[in-house]
Amino acid sequence: MQNNETLELLKKHDLLKIINDELDIYLEIPHVAYVEVKKPDSKAILFTNVVDRKNGKKFDTPILMNVFCSQKAVELLIGDGDKIAARIQELLHMKPPAGFMDKISMLGTLFNLKSVFPKKLSKKGECQEIIKLGLDAKLSELPILTTWEQDGGPFITMGQVYTKSLDGKMSNVGMYRLQVYDDHTLGMHWQIHKDSNHFFHEYKKAGVKMPVSIGIGGDPMYIWCGQAPLPIGVFELLLYGFVKGKNAQLVKSITNDIYIPRDVDFVIEGFVDVQNLRIEGPFGDHTGYYTLKEEYPFMNVTAITQKKEPLFAATVVGKPPLEDKYMGHATERIFLPLLKTTAPDLIDYYMPENGVFHNFILAKIKTLYPGHAQQTMHAFWGVGQMSFVKHAIFVGEDAPSLTEHDAVTRYILNRIDLEELFISRGVVDALDHSSNKFAVGGKLGIDCTGEEITESGITLLSDEELLREMQKISSSVKDLKQYYTDTKNPICLISVEKNRSQKELFAELKPLLEHIKILIIVDEKDNYLDNPYMLIWRVVNNIDATRDIFFDANSVCVDATTKSELDGFMREWPDDVTCTQSVLESLKERKIIDIDDAFERKFLL
Repeated sequence: MQNNETLELLKKHDLLKIINDELDIYLEIPHVAYVEVKKPDSKAILFTNVVDRKNGKKFDTPILMNVFCSQKAVELLIGDGDKIAARIQELLHMKPPAGFMDKISMLGTLFNLKSVFPKKLSKKGECQEIIKLGLDAKLSELPILTTWEQDGGPFITMGQVYTKSLDGKMSNVGMYRLQVYDDHTLGMHWQIHKDSNHFFHEYKKAGVKMPVSIGIGGDPMYIWCGQAPLPIGVFELLLYGFVKGKNAQLVKSITNDIYIPRDVDFVIEGFVDVQNLRIEGPFGDHTGYYTLKEEYPFMNVTAITQKKEPLFAATVVGKPPLEDKYMGHATERIFLPLLKTTAPDLIDYYMPENGVFHNFILAKIKTLYPGHAQQTMHAFWGVGQMSFVKHAIFVGEDAPSLTEHDAVTRYILNRIDLEELFISRGVVDALDHSSNKFAVGGKLGIDCTGEEITESGITLLSDEELLREMQKISSSVKDLKQYYTDTKNPICLISVEKNRSQKELFAELKPLLEHIKILIIVDEKDNYLDNPYMLIWRVVNNIDATRDIFFDANSVCVDATTKSELDGFMREWPDDVTCTQSVLESLKERKIIDIDDAFERKFLL
């Protein structure tokens, strides 16, 4: 799908907003996109009047953001996830043909699979209509955004990073952030578990510089393929062919031997220095927190090619909800059949966007024997990108739909048994900031597949009375709100002014535990106890199950406060991502955005 086709399709379905006002690549454009995608009727945005005020530059290239702005947009640009999943399911269950008609039917299916494999063309592509080489290939000529005030610089946020193994037998496309250091140098944020990082170490061991080409724009399907959780060694553009029913058409880069889709808008070519690393970051990432400075490989740019009239595709990441909410939902649906091959009794799963996907998962399974849920948890934590999931709650087949938030929450709270809480330790996402050790941390599994528990074992007090009693014990407790008091496991949320380990506070509150089943503690600063959506985001980001969950005989405490030396936490704790208030005010005054204080509070802007 060409960019003009994408724009026309979005326009046709009233999913495109065009902004002609002059806006800066530094903070302004990302802030507008960040606000828009949080609206229930969000649209993609085409920014046509793009400037870099700091350097006195005006760009001819428009910027397209929030292309996956809604469930409808994803269906238009990718397809119906459930229907695609059904096709995958059919392939996984193909049996030898029993008769002539079965053979004919199977031939049709297998013939259609010919379109799966990318096709390499011998000619140049539209992405190479304009070619700039060497010192003429300047990154500053592209409208690359600086999204957040604490970011280490401008970052390409929707780059398709094309790499291949040293022997050329495996190809990969991933979507990684790319930091601009100067006109000819890009940082490669290759996390340790990614294919491209595995390839990098092959080149490093051989002492050979590594070719990389980065596509920007083109068919939005390329972007989605770049973040699809395929097994190691499977080229993501196979998925493009399977879903679209036609081959991805590739052309060779000008200065290296990497093949890229012919119809992307820009291609940045180069080679990665395998001998040296460079500090990358910080960057306000999709967790809603800044990821800290770390050493990563970098790429020396050898060429930039483009269409004659390109668009520059970008996304904005930070606190949910964002564009990845809709992309992630399609991924869930499409990959459910493949996940079932590892967990055959899995019925469904759901990764809420305010759990930032790898931090929280709900799963529905058909339980056949004691310990079945725990067994499936182990299977989840041992397969592909599911291994990064920190918190998993499993429910039985009689549970409500996993997306019926209130109903499934009540189901869970009526079945939590402290003896069925499973705390383990394993790999976590490299972006996780809460664990004491980089990329390794605690995992929590909760088995709620059984019958309702018989009684809560507590006597409830009102919010006001319970807060008064707590404050008699500790003045650090500032506010309190209880949720789901009509279930067997009511939740009691408190905010505190933290000046010590919360394990000590929990011990002091022991006389009140006859009134509390589940106690969750958050910092008073930047949290609102009447905002459960963002509280879930905060809690699953901020806890390590091996350190932050405390038990009494009949109660459990979850410490979701910011960690420090008070908790024996010696790593740097990053700030969460917030908009620059002066930029928001300017955008409101110019009527570029229309939001009120309630909106800003709701999403912790």
